[in-house]
Amino acid sequence: MANRLNRSCVTTFMMMGLSEQPKMQILLFILFLCIYTVALIGNLAIICAILSYPKLHRPMYFFLFHLAVVDIVCTSTIIPKMLANIATFSKDISYSGCIIQLYSFTWCLGAEMVLFTVMAYDRYVAICHPLNYITIMNKKICIALSTVVILIAITNSWIHTGLIMGLNFCGPNGINHFFCEIPPLLALSCSPVKINEVWVFTADIFLAMGDFLLTCLSYCFIVRAILKIKTSEGKKKAFSTCSSHLIVVTLYYSTVIYTYIRPASSYSFERDKMVAALYTLVTPTLNPIVYTLRNKDVKAALKKVFFT
Repeated sequence: MANRLNRSCVTTFMMMGLSEQPKMQILLFILFLCIYTVALIGNLAIICAILSYPKLHRPMYFFLFHLAVVDIVCTSTIIPKMLANIATFSKDISYSGCIIQLYSFTWCLGAEMVLFTVMAYDRYVAICHPLNYITIMNKKICIALSTVVILIAITNSWIHTGLIMGLNFCGPNGINHFFCEIPPLLALSCSPVKINEVWVFTADIFLAMGDFLLTCLSYCFIVRAILKIKTSEGKKKAFSTCSSHLIVVTLYYSTVIYTYIRPASSYSFERDKMVAALYTLVTPTLNPIVYTLRNKDVKAALKKVFFT
């Protein structure tokens, strides 16, 4: 009973956001509205194109479809609440709302990391084993890989959210962040957070670092295959596409690893909020551009969907 009473001490959190200056609030509202609009339109366009264009019913676009869905969920989990708080001059978020936001974002985080690895593997098979691509990346394998992505994401999210729900929050209730993320919540808890930190560190090692190394390994084999291309134009085009993919992937993994590898006592929230913006807002906005910019099939599908 005492534990339940302690936990109920804080029923509402106050979100500090990125800035408390009135003029900056207006700029942030416009910026986040633009980011959300671009991310939403870009990812919805990819989903519509893949669903409506038979030529895109292939493994690569099957996983790109999943990535677009995850990015929509990620941005929709964070940005609308931020915009509402700025527009209403409110900083409140209920305990249950915070937990839902935490669960949804953590799910997206786990799903995106594993998806990047799966997509890199798909490109490795397509480039390094083109003759066996259809056999290796058949329908059953694609469904199995997507199921693994979802299960890992759900498991990761349930563990971290469940551990956070087991903590006591006795006050203060100000979250020094722009959304409910694990590090600022651990900093607010009046319970021991050692177990939480161990699980966060473990997930960072296996999910973030593990997936990043596997993704890099796939791209190493891809680069080796590209170097065997005889024409300089072919090499240039292949390197340009792979480098843009790798830059976005590296940006995502490096910022996630940086955020979650440290204990709660070492967080610098003013700096870490900027870092968090990269993997929560910037990457989901860049993904539709990076993965479709030089793709003729996707561009043809988008023209068919929106201009015919």
